[in-house]
Amino acid sequence: MKTLYKSEQSGRSMVEMLGVLAIIGVLSVGGIAGYSKAMAKFKTTKTMDQVAMLVANIRTLYSGQPSYTGLTTGVAIKMGAVGAEMLNGVAQETATTVYNAFNGAVFVKAAAGGRSFVVTFTGLSNEACVALGSADWGSGSGSGLVKVGTSNAVVKAEAEADAITTTHSGTTTTGNLPLPLATAAAGCNGKGDINTVQWEYM
Repeated sequence: MKTLYKSEQSGRSMVEMLGVLAIIGVLSVGGIAGYSKAMAKFKTTKTMDQVAMLVANIRTLYSGQPSYTGLTTGVAIKMGAVGAEMLNGVAQETATTVYNAFNGAVFVKAAAGGRSFVVTFTGLSNEACVALGSADWGSGSGSGLVKVGTSNAVVKAEAEADAITTTHSGTTTTGNLPLPLATAAAGCNGKGDINTVQWEYM
């Protein structure tokens, strides 16, 4: 007599597996989008902290001086006004370039006449540019803030940063601070991370 063995296998059907994969795909896309937004917000917040720290350090460094004459990015680095995280791992003694959280260049320079100084943050996203340009950096007279400007100019060198200050390309507001949101957005309209924000402090 012949005995037949019946093999019973249990498992998921192809339709069930496709359903599970679809759910995983939807959750992954949502997670990636959420992560991207969170990272953009983190970088913007970090950049705001970098601006505040840099301005405070420069003002402290020059508090006993009659003017900001001679202030350059190089001087700010050598005198320790720039935080180590803004030097991208390069030692303070050899660093020549300063970077923001978006990996754009940062320039510091005394304004004409030396009574104030200009800080330029480049390589910013549209959202970060608007947030930085329209933030209240201290509208009271004690803050020292004189001017804020936003631009979609591609700035790769300190001379180009000077050109923004001189020609006021983009949008610039003096006296009426903080920069209105619509005004900041008008200057921060470059595609990609090419936007620039510039502050002038006394």
